[in-house]
Amino acid sequence: MQTDFVLFGPAHFVFLASIPVAAFLLTRAARGNPARGRLIRLALGWFLLVNELVWYSFRIITEGVRFPEGLPLNLCDLSLWLTVAALLTLNRWAYEPAWFAGQAGAAMAVLTPELWAPTWSYPTLYFFTAHGGIIAAMLFLVFSRQARPGPSAFWRGLLVLHVWAAFVGAFNLVFRTNYMFLCEKPSAASLLDYMGPWPWYVATGDALAVILFLLLALPFRRAAVTE
Repeated sequence: MQTDFVLFGPAHFVFLASIPVAAFLLTRAARGNPARGRLIRLALGWFLLVNELVWYSFRIITEGVRFPEGLPLNLCDLSLWLTVAALLTLNRWAYEPAWFAGQAGAAMAVLTPELWAPTWSYPTLYFFTAHGGIIAAMLFLVFSRQARPGPSAFWRGLLVLHVWAAFVGAFNLVFRTNYMFLCEKPSAASLLDYMGPWPWYVATGDALAVILFLLLALPFRRAAVTE
C-alpha cells in the first residue's frame, strides 16, 4: 500500500484537532462527578488496550510474525502501555512517565507521522487513535484531577525513558533493527532531519527530550508552590 496522506493537509488538521476536542469532552463529562470520572477513566483504559490488541492481531494476520521486526519497542509503544496502566491503576510509575514520554513523543508522532497506508484506511486511523489517545488520556487525567505529576516526576520520567532507550539500543545492536530510530532517521520528514547525522541526532534528540520534560513539569511545580 502507498499513502496519499498530506502533511498538514485537511485530513491531518482534522486528526490533530480531534485530540484536544476529545480531551475536553471527556473532562467535561467527568466534571463534578467523581464516580463518572472513574468510569470514563477505566473505559478509556480498556478502549486503548483493546485497540492495541486488535492492531497486533491485524499485523499478524496481514504480515505474519516478522521477528525481530514489528515488535512494540518504540517510544510510543511504551507510552501507550504506560497510559493504559495509568488509566486502569493510577499508579505513579505508570502515570508520570506516560505524561512526559506520552505528551512529548506522541505529539511529535502526530505532527510528523510516518505513514504507509491511505489516509482513510485502518492503519492510518489506528495510528492517530493510538497516539492521539495517549495525549487525550493524559490531559483528561490532569484536567479531571484524577492524577497529576508529583515533585519528583521529572526524574522518574527521565529514568524510565533512558532505561527503555538503553534496552532498545541493546536490542537494535543484537538484532540489527532500528527501533526508536536510534540507528537511522525515519524516512518521513521529522525534527530529526534538523539534528545532524548519526549519532549526533540521537544526542540532540535526547537534549530536546530533557527540555520538553522540563516544560511539561513546569505547570505542576508552580501548582506545588501555590499550595
